[in-house]
Amino acid sequence: MVLVLGGAVLLVAYFALTPLLILVYGSLSDAPPGALGNITLANYAKAYLDPDFYPLVWSTVQFALGSSLLSFFLGTYLAWSCERTNIPWRGLITTLVIVLFIVPGILETVAWILLLSPQIGLINLAIRTLMAKPDYSIPIYSLGGMIWTESMSLYPLVFLLMSAAFRSQDVALEEASLTCGAGNFTTLRKITLRMVTPAMLSVLLITFIRAVEAFEVPALIGVRAGVFVFTTKIYSALQRLRPHYGIAGAYSVILLLLSAVGVLFYHRMTQAAEKFATISGKGYRPRRMDMGPWKHVIAFSCLIIVGATVVLPLTNLIWSSLTPYMAVPSREMVFQLSLRSYRELFHLPFAQKAFLNSILLSFSSATAVMLLTSGIAWITVKSQLRGRSLMDHIAFLPIAIPGIVLGVSLLILYLTLPVPIYGTLWILFIAYMTKYLPYGIRTASASMIQIGKELEEASMVSGATWLQTFAKIFLPLLMPGFVAGWIYIAVVSLRELSTSILLYTEQSIVLSILVFDLWESGLYSSVSALGVLMVLFLMVVTWLARSIGARIGYID
Repeated sequence: MVLVLGGAVLLVAYFALTPLLILVYGSLSDAPPGALGNITLANYAKAYLDPDFYPLVWSTVQFALGSSLLSFFLGTYLAWSCERTNIPWRGLITTLVIVLFIVPGILETVAWILLLSPQIGLINLAIRTLMAKPDYSIPIYSLGGMIWTESMSLYPLVFLLMSAAFRSQDVALEEASLTCGAGNFTTLRKITLRMVTPAMLSVLLITFIRAVEAFEVPALIGVRAGVFVFTTKIYSALQRLRPHYGIAGAYSVILLLLSAVGVLFYHRMTQAAEKFATISGKGYRPRRMDMGPWKHVIAFSCLIIVGATVVLPLTNLIWSSLTPYMAVPSREMVFQLSLRSYRELFHLPFAQKAFLNSILLSFSSATAVMLLTSGIAWITVKSQLRGRSLMDHIAFLPIAIPGIVLGVSLLILYLTLPVPIYGTLWILFIAYMTKYLPYGIRTASASMIQIGKELEEASMVSGATWLQTFAKIFLPLLMPGFVAGWIYIAVVSLRELSTSILLYTEQSIVLSILVFDLWESGLYSSVSALGVLMVLFLMVVTWLARSIGARIGYID
């Protein structure tokens, strides 16, 4: 037991702390990774005294704040409508939002560029045709376009989190408000929304952090628009003929601090949530408000939102994958539809390797993270070991490390250490393990809390070792949470770009990188075809994992 738990503790400490330490060292060194240099503040001076630094901070804050606010309002409105009202088509709306959550961020960005690009965007082409205005276009290559596109990737997360908050509310206060004569909208404003205030603020902080570390939208839209944020500035510093590792490290530190401040506020908000607790030991069922004739208006508005943000981009992705060039759907274009782009995918260099690498990395990292965090969850929840709360905090630490920053840290680390894993799948495996450790520990800890102490004691009294008890008692009981965490980590690993783009080589290329490279090469039909296959594959993986998890969860 001591060896197993000790090994788990060392692994968590290595994954969570080493990238931070090496990042700070790299930002203070005047030599490239692998060479001895002097400790200096020259990199910080060059980065922070640059006249473009403060506009960079401002554009990053504008982008993150705008994206978090827009995604929050869309996701919260849809969540309230589906969970707390009696509108029709709730199941359809929920399903479409979950499908959008599965779509990789880079594909979501590509889909909106294919819709709104000034040259090839189908919406702009349609507007010009209908309005006879050859020069008109909705500008996607702007800060506003960046905010819109990033919000489309973020609001499904808001929907899932706020749905859970609305679903767990005690309705006693709402019923009292309605009994006193208040209307539905007055009750919503004065009771419902106030009870979920901590959840709303924490969701806002989560989306702000996610937007700060976003890479896909700034790289594909922001760079062309001339709007740079920290993630694209770091990437450009490492793409030079002579990479500026120290400058990239200095920019990474400020981005890390910005993200860490958001995480700190998130922790304070979740700690203060107890003041708003309304769930007691008595049973209750969430009440859906009868919106009367307004239910059709609300349902129609929800369908408009998901239609414009889910159905339209995905339909356009399918259309683009079947056409030889970008054109508005017409009778003439229907006769030119073909599967040529799908057939060409099989002949693209690295396509099969990228697919196999992505499958191997996503499945192995999800399994390894959940196994490791299950052991750590036992330490933090069930054991009496000193420092167990510190271990929980260390395991959660990578949540504050943006993906691009993690990539810089591991790049410097494994170019410095005499460990030959740079350019192999191992470095990406370590990156994914580190990045998704916090999600695994939260899922495993929540499930571990629900397991009674008497089961472990009965096993020990029967003569079982700790390892046998963990394998035969804890893991089967953790399986529903284990599978839920596994699904999430496998899906987000398969779509990960910001960390992978700094660590991959031709031999370790993954699907998200292949999409990025195809887009940069102008192969739009191939990008669309690959995107459709990725979305279908992720949906199948999610369905299979949930089906298997449901079966395992009921085995005696």
